[in-house]
Amino acid sequence: MPDLLSLPSVETLADLEGKRVLLRTDFNVPLVGGSVRDTLRIDTVLPTLRLLLSRGARVILASHRDDGGSLAPIGEYLNTHLPVVFAKDKENIPSVPVVLLENLRFSPLEEANDEGFARELASLADYYVNEAFAVSHRAHTSIVGVPRHIPGFAGLRFLREVKELSAAFSPEHPFLFILGGAKVETKEPLIKKFLKSADTLFVGGVLANDFLTAKGYPVGRSVLSDVPADAELVQHPRVFLPEDLVVTGGEAGKRVATLADVGQEERIVDVGPETLSLLKEKIREARLILWNGPLGLYEEGYIEGSLSLGEALASSSAHTILGGGDTLSALPSAVKEKISFVSTGGGAMLHFLAEGTLPGIEALLEK
Repeated sequence: MPDLLSLPSVETLADLEGKRVLLRTDFNVPLVGGSVRDTLRIDTVLPTLRLLLSRGARVILASHRDDGGSLAPIGEYLNTHLPVVFAKDKENIPSVPVVLLENLRFSPLEEANDEGFARELASLADYYVNEAFAVSHRAHTSIVGVPRHIPGFAGLRFLREVKELSAAFSPEHPFLFILGGAKVETKEPLIKKFLKSADTLFVGGVLANDFLTAKGYPVGRSVLSDVPADAELVQHPRVFLPEDLVVTGGEAGKRVATLADVGQEERIVDVGPETLSLLKEKIREARLILWNGPLGLYEEGYIEGSLSLGEALASSSAHTILGGGDTLSALPSAVKEKISFVSTGGGAMLHFLAEGTLPGIEALLEK
């Protein structure tokens, strides 16, 4: 696990008058009608951007969108905070305080970690700052290639992500880990690791369907992961599964079912009230709570369980850490504002918790 104190910090860049800084951000945010819907990943970069400007730097913002779209709408949002010039062409960057480059993934060389592309991006600046924690689990050119050629530093938000998530490695007890979402094959390593330190590990979402199936409970037509759950984990005494479920698809429509009462034509779409009541008891006892992944089929609008859980965390006296794109999208701002720390990382958060580091972190430490 990396030593937080050894990560080079952007704060050490004191005099930047006349210097150019390539600030790698993660502006891969959802758009509605061409406008930014969720601004969290943009807003959390602004303190680092303003710090660099205050020290005289010219800042070149670099990011991606994984839907193949332009970053022009991001530039429009940024201009509500400070003047930003959108540059479609890297070869003709204007000499202004802040420039936003076009989507890095318009070039296939970005995801290929291409050495030539790394040199090209590095030639644009004197320094590199990584403020893209959420994509730093990817060994892409702008994450690991550029800092091989110019001095690299971690941004303010990047450093806070590492610090806050590192709390899970030496937790206060009782420590409650809540893991939802899908893909048991990618989350089992995380479960195995944190069963060594978590007092209770609650499994919800599609992951719970996998665990219930392994225990012999019927799940009807519910969504399952591609591989079965590990039998040893399923029986672990600190693994806590739903006690009741919200199901739909049968003759009775949407209803609350016991674990043994899911019909062949029904699908599990959320956790039930008894489960939420038991979870809230665990929340009241906990000192540290880490939550990643929705409890229900968020993409189909089943957010009641996640919303109830979020509200319980918001009123908890524990230190609460929340992450995962779908998890964040399921909760209103009023709830997220009361969480101790909201991570911008989804896959990066899980990767960091499982491995204790990220390719983007290692790239900065190597220098």
